[in-house]
Amino acid sequence: MRDGYMRDDPVFVAWQAGRVELGDAEASWRALVAQAVARGVDVRRARIVSEPLSDYVRFEYDITERHNIAAGEQVRWLPRRQATPLALPGNDFWLFDDSTLLVNHFSGNGDWTASEPVTDSEAVKLCSTAFEAVWSRAVPHSEYRPA
Repeated sequence: MRDGYMRDDPVFVAWQAGRVELGDAEASWRALVAQAVARGVDVRRARIVSEPLSDYVRFEYDITERHNIAAGEQVRWLPRRQATPLALPGNDFWLFDDSTLLVNHFSGNGDWTASEPVTDSEAVKLCSTAFEAVWSRAVPHSEYRPA
C-alpha cells in the first residue's frame, strides 16, 4: 500500500540505471510461489497505488510480468483514488489462510523493519475482508495501464 519500499534495493537501483537484473532473492521467491501454485494454492497480490505512479511503483509494474506473473501469482492494481470507500488495515500484510497473517512493518522511508505473525481472528477477518474488497475493484495486471 506504500508508494515506495527499500529504495536502496539493488534490483531497484539497477532498474533506475536502465537494467533489469533480478537476483537470487527474486529467484527464490519465484520458486516458492511456483511450488505453491503447483500444489493448487492461489497466490494473489493486490497493489493499491497512487497515480501517477512513483518511480518505485513504476519499477514494480515493469517487473511484474517477468517476476510475479511468471511465478504464477495473480496481480491486480487499484488506483488509490478508488480505494476511498474501503476500510483498509494500516499495514501491508500477507494472508496465508483463514487464521494467519504476516504483517509487515516499514520505516517512514520504506525500509522493512519487522514482520509480525498475527492470529487474532478479528484482525485476520478485517484483513481478509479488506483484501477481497480491493481484489474485486482492482484491475488485472494484463489490463492495467498506469496513469
